[in-house]
Order: sequence, then C-alpha cells, then structure tokens
Amino acid sequence: MTEDITGKIMRFRWLVFLVLALAYFFVYFHRLSLSVVANDLIKDYQTTASVMGLLGSTYFYCYAFMQFPAGLLSDSLGPRKSVTFFLIIASVGSIIFGLAQTIKMAFVGRVLVGLGVSMVFIPTMKILSQWFRPHEFAFMTGILNAIGGMGVFAATWLLALMTLVFGWRVSFEVIGGCTFIIVVLVWLIVRDRPEDKGWPSIDELFGEESGKTSRTLKQIPLLEGARRVVSEKYFWPVAIWFFFDCGIFFGFGGLWGGPYLMHVYGMTRAEAGTVLSMIAWGMIIGSPPLGFLSDKLMKSRKKPFILCNTVLVIELAFLSIYPIGLSRITLYILFFVFSISASSVVVLGFTIIKELFPTEIAGTSTGLVNLFPFLGGAVFMPLLGRVLDAYPKSNTGEYTLEAYSMLIFILLGASMVSLVCTMFTKETFKPKAP
Repeated sequence: MTEDITGKIMRFRWLVFLVLALAYFFVYFHRLSLSVVANDLIKDYQTTASVMGLLGSTYFYCYAFMQFPAGLLSDSLGPRKSVTFFLIIASVGSIIFGLAQTIKMAFVGRVLVGLGVSMVFIPTMKILSQWFRPHEFAFMTGILNAIGGMGVFAATWLLALMTLVFGWRVSFEVIGGCTFIIVVLVWLIVRDRPEDKGWPSIDELFGEESGKTSRTLKQIPLLEGARRVVSEKYFWPVAIWFFFDCGIFFGFGGLWGGPYLMHVYGMTRAEAGTVLSMIAWGMIIGSPPLGFLSDKLMKSRKKPFILCNTVLVIELAFLSIYPIGLSRITLYILFFVFSISASSVVVLGFTIIKELFPTEIAGTSTGLVNLFPFLGGAVFMPLLGRVLDAYPKSNTGEYTLEAYSMLIFILLGASMVSLVCTMFTKETFKPKAP
C-alpha cells in the first residue's frame, strides 16, 4: 500500500511541477515581451522612447514592490491560492494591454501584468519544497530556470512571428487568454502539499533520507532576519551588482535590443526576434555549465562571478567600438554571450547570498536581494529611453546610430561598476568534507 501511495506522489508531483512551470514560462514571456513590439507601440501611441521606457519599467516596479509581501501572502493565503488569484490579474492585464487605445490604458494593463506575475516564483518555490526532497530541489530549480529561458525565447522569436501574423494587439489578447488557461490548471491540479490530497508528506515518506527529522531549524522573527541581512557588509556588493547587472540585461535585452537591431541594422521584426532569441538559448544552456564551473573546476563562487562580469565588460566594450557593421553570425554570438554573462550569472549571485546566511533566514535574504534586479530594470529602461530621446531622430522617425552608441557606452559604464562589485564579494564556496 505504501509503495502504491509513493508511486502516486512521485507521478503527481511532476504534474504539479509542469503546471507551475507553465506559469513561470509566462512570467518571463511578459517580462521581455516589449522588446519586439516597442517600435509598434511608439508609432501607435505616438509617444517617445522615454515614455516607452517608463512603460517597460512599470513591470519591474510592480514586481520589486511585491517581493517582500509575496512570502507573507504565500504563508497566510497559501501558495496555490496566491498563484491562482494573481495570475487572474495578469491575464486581465494582458487583455487590457492588447485592447488599450491610449497610452494610459496601456500603463494600466502593464501594471496589472506586473502585479499578477510577481506572485508566481516565491509561491512556486514553497510548493516545490513540499513535493520534492532537499537533494532534488536544486535540480528542479534549474529546470524551472530553463523553462523561464523558454519563456524568453517565446517573448522574442515567437512573439515576433505572432505580431507579424496577427498584430501586436491580438497577440497580447491571446497571451492573456493562455494565462487564464494556466489559472484554471493551477486551481484544478496544483496542491500546496501532498497532505492536501490525503497523502503522507515527503518528510514522512523519506524522513531519514531528507534529513528533516535530524535537525529542527530555529525560527528567527522576520524583522530580526531582515535586520541581520541588511547589516551584513557582504550583502551589499551583491545587491548593488544585481541592480546594475540586471539593469543592463533588462534595459537592453528586455527592451532596447530589438529597436537597436531594427534601427541600426535595418532588420525586420522577425529577423530581430531571431537574434534576440539567442538570449533565451543563453539562459537555457548557460546556467548548468556555470554551476559545474563553480562547483567542480574553479571550486569557487567569486572567481567565475568575476570572470562572467569581465566577459560582459569586454563584450560591451567591443560593441561600443563596433556598434554597426557586424555580421549576422557575430550578432548571434554576442547576444548569446550577453545572456550568459548578464543573465545566467545570476545563479552565482543567488548562490552567494544563500551561502552568506544561515538556512533559517535563507528566504528573507533571497527575498531582499531579489528587490535589486527588478529595481535595476525599473531604472534602466526609462533612463535608456531618455538617452535615445536626447538625440534627434532620422528622417524616417528612427533613433540614430549616434543615440544607440551613447546607450551602449552607458551600459559599458554600468558593467564596469558591476565588475567592481564582484571584486568586493565574499568567497562562500566550502569544499565538501571528505
């Protein structure tokens, strides 16, 4: 009988993971979706790059604002209910965005999307911790990140094709409808823990193997945990690094990379989307090798952390010197490497934060540092838009090479700041005991 129940739990938990992974897919889809349609939005709403940057940043402001209460809502309302309720908001927001006839209504839709998808990651982590054993958790998180990369792929290449066939408005309405389908699946299938299905917990099934019964974690009050995190001097170099690194990634990869390829290289939307899809492949392919490099080869967190940021500085310096005239294959390589050095590298950032603090406040430390990447995106998107608006447009209404050259130069400066931050981080790698 026990073997039969164990088999049911082992099978059902993968169904739970699949549904939550689909939800996380749309989190990343919404996050980077404006890059492909930015030109259309500027033309349809007769607005400026500054306003478009602010529109893109609203997602990140909402996401950052919700990171702290996300854990509280997951604990009080429950993760399944939290994901269901907030994904309804995201679905409505995407539909409003597609229907919006004014820039104000577009902002309303984008705010709702940002609020809605902000309540997926943390509740998902909590649910997975109840359905999977500790030694499986890191592997499942890696798969989840890869699926997020697939969401980036869809937000670039697939969305470019959708807008070409249906137009950007219908595309976002379809996205809203798909998000609502995920809502239904979450409510019907996902459960917070095996006990909600009348089954024994993972701890009861694998208590000795999981090690949960061998040690009881001391509860640390939320405010005390937060105080300990912000008072740790090695927390701040990583937090500031997150701000600048993710500001670079979201600002260029998430918004202005598409217009840059279309304006400077004369690409069509579909062609630009294909180049931008290399960002997704970088996320999907790049994270596992970075973990192996850190754990097995370098046996260090700090060394590969510095290495990735050095590569980012070199790449942006190269792009600053050669902002035009690069071959298509070179652009593919540049955007792929950009994704690894500016996005996949966050795996190391979160690992350093996790290892800086005791397990008892791991959630608090992760939640607090997770504010900074989205604040970076919120600041850099409109900032880069203002930079573009500071230069006169071409006769066809496009931003010029001179404007984008300054944008890349600013990104280069930001990458240098992030590199300095990595040099002040603490080495947290601890070899396994023999």
